[in-house]
Amino acid sequence: MKQQLVQKSVKEKNNPMRSIYIEKVVLSSGATGDDLVKAKKLLELISGGKAQVIASRKRIPDFGVRPGLEVGTRVTSRGKAAIDLLKRLLGSIDNKLRKKQVSDNHFSFGVEEYIEIPGMEYHREIGIRGLNVTVVFSRPGSRVRLKKIKSGKFPKRQHITMEEIINYMQEVFKTSFS
Repeated sequence: MKQQLVQKSVKEKNNPMRSIYIEKVVLSSGATGDDLVKAKKLLELISGGKAQVIASRKRIPDFGVRPGLEVGTRVTSRGKAAIDLLKRLLGSIDNKLRKKQVSDNHFSFGVEEYIEIPGMEYHREIGIRGLNVTVVFSRPGSRVRLKKIKSGKFPKRQHITMEEIINYMQEVFKTSFS
């Protein structure tokens, strides 16, 4: 009986459906007008992908925002390219994050000036700009909740906790947390 319990706990630890991985890395920058064009060039230069322009859906009169107004741009990177990009971007913040930047299923940080990223040079047509980085984590089987036909429920235990993300980042990327 005792041996069966030990085997069961070992199986739970080696369960491949409990492993976590980086689903995507999203780079974003908010801007309007000419700054939007510069932000789009910057994100395409950093990621090597095509930037998508984000349009507002709400009306916020105090800020002069109306539906359909282009207010930012973003690029999503997945797979091996996302991991390589994340390594470069973590180098810009000296591979240090704060625990309050980590949430369930993701973490985010900002890069104040793109010239802080290793290997990046100043471009006169872009100027000095910053960007936001969001890293989204997932588990195998999370596609169940995203399917259009026969979608399933996604229980709370399938979400990735802050502690799991912190452990993953410390083991894989040698990131320090304060």
